[in-house]
Amino acid sequence: MICFNPIPFRPCVKIILSYAGFLFAFCLLAVPGAAPAAETDPWRLSEAAHLPQWISIAGEQRTRYETLDNQFRAGGSGSDQILSLRTLAQAELFFGKNFKVKLELQDSRAELADAGSRMNNSIVNTAELLEANLVWTRKNLFVQGSQSVLRAGRLTLDLGKRRFVARNRFRNVIQGYTGLDWKWTAKDGDQVQTLLALPVNRKPTFTDELLDNDAAFDEETFDRILWGIFFTTSRLPNDHKGEFYFFGFNEDDAERLQTRNRKLYTPGFRLYRPAKTNQFDYELETMIQFGSVRAIASPSDTTDLDHFAFYHHVEAGYSFDAPWSPRLFFEYDYASGDDDPSDGNSERFENLFAPNVADFGPTSIHTAFVRSNISSPGARLLVKPNKKISAYLSYRAYWLASDTDGWQGASGLRDATGNSGSFLGHQLFLRGKWKVHSNVKLEAGLAYRIDGEFQKQAPASPRQGNTVYSYLSTSLFF
Repeated sequence: MICFNPIPFRPCVKIILSYAGFLFAFCLLAVPGAAPAAETDPWRLSEAAHLPQWISIAGEQRTRYETLDNQFRAGGSGSDQILSLRTLAQAELFFGKNFKVKLELQDSRAELADAGSRMNNSIVNTAELLEANLVWTRKNLFVQGSQSVLRAGRLTLDLGKRRFVARNRFRNVIQGYTGLDWKWTAKDGDQVQTLLALPVNRKPTFTDELLDNDAAFDEETFDRILWGIFFTTSRLPNDHKGEFYFFGFNEDDAERLQTRNRKLYTPGFRLYRPAKTNQFDYELETMIQFGSVRAIASPSDTTDLDHFAFYHHVEAGYSFDAPWSPRLFFEYDYASGDDDPSDGNSERFENLFAPNVADFGPTSIHTAFVRSNISSPGARLLVKPNKKISAYLSYRAYWLASDTDGWQGASGLRDATGNSGSFLGHQLFLRGKWKVHSNVKLEAGLAYRIDGEFQKQAPASPRQGNTVYSYLSTSLFF
């Protein structure tokens, strides 16, 4: 094996690929009348291997190069880059009409990173069993025309608009669970889904092990339990739809796992009118959170804080009957923060298992904004020149919901006095996707974050200036 030190090449590589990512996304918006490539039949591994009908195998490989100029986290400086690699391999074995076994392996790695990179086990998780579950399906259970699906074992979850529990898409590592998941769908489309699961604790956790892409078996424990019920209906007046849910999350310290001993209960609802051409649409989602937490994950902290927090998302838009099918919408998110760290109460919204990309922009080595202690209005323009190409341009402004609580996207950078203000600045995010072929997809993005007063005044702020983040990824499906 021939190895070389990539450090001397980093400045040139970063500049070239940063602008390549920008130009790709820009071209999606700027080239009018772009004609899609001719549709071709996808190449599938199962068909090429001439497998019998009772077994199916498939896979996906994604390679993404990311670059970040000007750090904004405490202790950070300079720039960063990472080459993230994620490979998924799936297999399904069918037993009769009602049973199947699903297996999925995940291998997520990172190259080009160093000790100054933002590195954790949401980026690296090598050679891991993501799914291994038994699936039972049954028609006409309880009601004629219904469909019931029960999964048991290790699995992934996607619920609603994915603001509380979701199967990660942008993030390099997908969160797994071990437990039971049951979905019942009525003939009219109404759904009830229940879950009782143990979130999988990803390993390893030490930075040096992650930088070396070391492998360690993930494990679950009964000291961390997620449960809930989720109901959806499309039978509301005037084409409106709704979701209503209640989740619980309970955790305790274990022998090899220190936690904040969170006992959280989160009821919520989402009402929306789907986007259609020449029609106004809207979305409203609200979550209330109560229970108890501890301030830090340490055996020395034995004080349970009363917890009450909330999160709101409001969105209103219009889809135009015009070339490229543009949709413009305005959005606002508010996730409460903790007003006083010494009052015995916790008021910071706990995001738990939801991704942040769809609402707040890219994560990975960026992850500037998350669904916690944030107040953010914004606007977004989506376009779709054809069936294979789509893009959007997003603008958002950000404030701390509580100026005495921390900026959670910057690893809790905080001024407990509130003297540094609450304005976190602005962010522009341009993202484009191109399905080049049935087996190939390209994606690129460029985020420009502008400092607010908080970054310029907060203690421990690196004061590096505005941030430019870009990425370019290729996904292969087989």
